[in-house]
Amino acid sequence: MSELEGIYTIWLRETKRYVRYRSRILTSVVTPLLWLLIFGTGLGSAIRFGGILGGYQAFIYPGIIGQTILFTTIFSGLSVIMDRQYGFLKEIMVAPISRPSIVLGKSMGIGTAALIQGVILLLLSFVVGVQMTVFAFISSVVLIILISLGFAGLGLLIATLTDSMEGFNLIMSFIVLPIFLLSGALFPVTGLPTWLQFAVYLDPLTYGVDALRSVILNQSALPLEISILVISAFALLMIFVSAYMFTKKEQGLM
Repeated sequence: MSELEGIYTIWLRETKRYVRYRSRILTSVVTPLLWLLIFGTGLGSAIRFGGILGGYQAFIYPGIIGQTILFTTIFSGLSVIMDRQYGFLKEIMVAPISRPSIVLGKSMGIGTAALIQGVILLLLSFVVGVQMTVFAFISSVVLIILISLGFAGLGLLIATLTDSMEGFNLIMSFIVLPIFLLSGALFPVTGLPTWLQFAVYLDPLTYGVDALRSVILNQSALPLEISILVISAFALLMIFVSAYMFTKKEQGLM
């Protein structure tokens, strides 16, 4: 019970930290809408994109949801560095809770923040002419949870291995943008050169975006089962690795 209470407490703290900053919620919703309305309209008017009701805006809609999840979860890894610098992490370390439970609680809290943003974007599907059914909504929520946990684990892993906010931001600038651009969020992944397809299918966000596109638009490049399997395995792997590295790192600091 102490482990569950510890996980819940850490999750609640991370969630409250996010909810209290209403400007952050507003910004995290407005930015994706600007991508959809400005980028989607501008590029959509320059290219012919048929086969999907709503055109190019509808096509990138699942990709922008994936982008929001990616940015929120990865950059939320900064909370580990902040907790370490302000001494809060030491207080957690002496509590009767295991290191993996600390990582799980933080991952769930970060994932909750991403889920809130994702749900808001799902409710705004009408803006880009996408008809959101009950099945598509529930399925998308499940997928968002899986994707969020995976990238929350990745963000925590990078934060664990980094000692400063400057170093964290530097690493992020080399990781986040390639992950987003190679995910197929802005273009179809079929028909690409072989070398580019190889890079695309190494990107875990590719499977998340493709799964969202499958349940929302009924169009995908990969079988839905394969995408779910990959993002589930990625989530488990990242949480396990980040928990292991967090334990090693903090034991060295104590």
